[in-house]
Amino acid sequence: MKTFESEIVVIAAGPSGLCAAVQAAENGANVMVLEKAATVGGAANMGMGPLGIGTKHQKRQMIDLSVEKAFNMFMEYTHYMVDARLVKRYFAQSAETIEWLEDLGVEFEGAFKYFPKSEATWHIVKTDQAIGPRAASFMIKALYARALELGVTFMTETPARKILMDGGKVSGVLAVDKDGHDIQITCKAAIVCTGGAGANKELIKQETGFTQGVDMFNFAIPGLLGDGMKMAWEAGAGKTPVRIEMAAHVSGADELPQGISNVFSQPNLLVNKLGKRVMNEDHMQNATYLSNVVTHQKDRVCFSIVDTSIVKYYIRNGVDNVSLVRTNTDVSDFYEGIKIAQENESPDFIVANTIEELAEKAGIPVDTLVDTVDAYNDCCDSVDDEFFKEKRYLRPLLKAPFYAAKIQPGGYGTVGGVKVNENCEAITEDFATIPGLYCAGTDACNIYDDSYMFLLPGNSMGFAVNTGRIAGMSAAEYVGA
Repeated sequence: MKTFESEIVVIAAGPSGLCAAVQAAENGANVMVLEKAATVGGAANMGMGPLGIGTKHQKRQMIDLSVEKAFNMFMEYTHYMVDARLVKRYFAQSAETIEWLEDLGVEFEGAFKYFPKSEATWHIVKTDQAIGPRAASFMIKALYARALELGVTFMTETPARKILMDGGKVSGVLAVDKDGHDIQITCKAAIVCTGGAGANKELIKQETGFTQGVDMFNFAIPGLLGDGMKMAWEAGAGKTPVRIEMAAHVSGADELPQGISNVFSQPNLLVNKLGKRVMNEDHMQNATYLSNVVTHQKDRVCFSIVDTSIVKYYIRNGVDNVSLVRTNTDVSDFYEGIKIAQENESPDFIVANTIEELAEKAGIPVDTLVDTVDAYNDCCDSVDDEFFKEKRYLRPLLKAPFYAAKIQPGGYGTVGGVKVNENCEAITEDFATIPGLYCAGTDACNIYDDSYMFLLPGNSMGFAVNTGRIAGMSAAEYVGA
């Protein structure tokens, strides 16, 4: 068995792991990073940027959002079911973290909302192209370069297998290198940053009750199997609920022109399989709210319904709501997308000449859907006295063909699993710290309770980079750096 020695071993090199490694090394510690993939960055390579509160970018853009306001929003949203000390430390540090990243060479476009009803907390990383997915890969490059500059050792294609304990303290980490050889790293501290279990169907079913590919369509990034959680639990860390970071999914739309998902994500009539409305559709723009609603319906399915006049309105005037992921208001490719879906015999999209035909194809009771559409059309002539949707979003369904798309639960992956305190120290079920064991990022993210806080966008990456830094600080102090 090959043997190595380091003061701190960081397990995984995603955003939390890289931030932990850089921060610990800046604080004087000797650091080694184990990464099971061939490259660093993990899911952050597909992301766009972290949350920041009270940053110079927000001040320059005249965005009035203090740590106090955001903290109160967050705690009220979660009904105080989460660790207030961890939330406060994360939020209070977030502006300084943006500056810390800028000192590493990361540039930001500014602070943005994700969707109209959210706050402008999402700090999008500047690239050599327009704003869009994968922007945060530029942040990853800067973090990796800084880590190398500080002398951090990286071992890629080297998954960790076990955290070794001696007398209740971390004493080392076992891993397997790219050649299949067992290795052991003697260390004083280990920081788990493995990114959750989004690709582990069995764990998701066991912990959340969802069946991936049936009633859950979360990102399933290869390699995210919950390894870190299991190692931390085995080392004595307490367990917190493992949840899906929810964001609703327009089924079958990923391979179609963007106009399809843009049209069906608008505040259109939304019904369940019983043919009933289920929410004020204006709140569909918050994908977490929408996913929560759909989760509680029959078969965990809803349908977004439009008619030809609504489609033509969107094509002529642009859609009502856009997000930073779906920025294009032009949906003139809608009909092209519907044609492709029909040619592929997609079960997720329905085209019908009558509401009755649409109901039959969707498996919805015909009379109920007809009554729902009639009542909805009456609302369009006056007010929505059922769910109080704004008048400007009330458009009647009158002109054939009619179009419907399945909306199902989706998400970014799992969050939570390992119990930590505000210093990102892993703690037991009895809240005792485990000397030398730390956890950051997704594996430690139990601050949302049952619903991702999408009103403060950038939380996923914001929590990752900030808790990575906190864990790095704590571990460096522990090892006496």
